[in-house]
Amino acid sequence: MSNKEWLLLDAKDKIVGRLATKIANILIGKNKSDYTPGCDNGDFVIIVNSNEIKFTGNKLDHKFYYRNTGYPGGLRSTKAGDLMEKDSTEVIRKAVKGMLPKNKWQSIFMKRLKVYKDSAHPHQGQNPKAIEV
Repeated sequence: MSNKEWLLLDAKDKIVGRLATKIANILIGKNKSDYTPGCDNGDFVIIVNSNEIKFTGNKLDHKFYYRNTGYPGGLRSTKAGDLMEKDSTEVIRKAVKGMLPKNKWQSIFMKRLKVYKDSAHPHQGQNPKAIEV
């Protein structure tokens, strides 16, 4: 098991899906030369400026996020534009979670993802290394 690094990514003017694939690969550890399936090689990822992330095309109006309350007829939907206004960090979290494996590792990887609306974050003590994707 390798040492875990802290990586800092700026989401300003980045496209949601393309950024999410890069983040998922970093969380899993596929960007490292010592990647082994079934082993935890991933790093911590800090995302800043989630308010300035972009969608391509008309996705702000046509993309929906669904959830179910658990009651009959309880399907609830939210437009991507509305979710961006309410909580832009959740848009990135949902995109990354959808690209992670659906097994016991998913919750472990998601705990390593830290998303913030602006450029301020409380992880200065970890000396995050800024990377460009």
